[in-house]
Amino acid sequence: MARVKHTAGRKAAGRSSVASPAHPESSRGTRRSEANPTSPGTQQKKRRYRPGTVALREIRHLQKTVKMIIPAAPFIRTVREITNSVSREPKRWTPDALLAIQEAAEDYVIQLFEDSNLCAIHAKRVTLMKKDFELARRIGGKGRIW
Repeated sequence: MARVKHTAGRKAAGRSSVASPAHPESSRGTRRSEANPTSPGTQQKKRRYRPGTVALREIRHLQKTVKMIIPAAPFIRTVREITNSVSREPKRWTPDALLAIQEAAEDYVIQLFEDSNLCAIHAKRVTLMKKDFELARRIGGKGRIW
């Protein structure tokens, strides 16, 4: 039986492109992917990374950046909505005050995620659960009083 070179991203389907007396059905010619690589019907497969690879790349990227993670417009809308629900008359905010509140909120959330991750690792898990966040808030004294 003749040896056939297979393309890198494709598994052998059990048929070879060379006709052999044992497999007469394999004498159909070339495979679809090798027929004409420039034809409009064939497309290159999108690269598929292993689970967690892209997440780790995003974490490294976000650790290097200094920009805000929460989008500014929805955050400002939420702050104004909360202040309008608490106060009877609408309050005005300076852009510096809104930026300071956003930085403080992001810092709080990031620290909470770090502490919750340590709780999950301590429990010999890699998945964050609700109880990890509750324990991190309780130990750190953050959020509501228990």
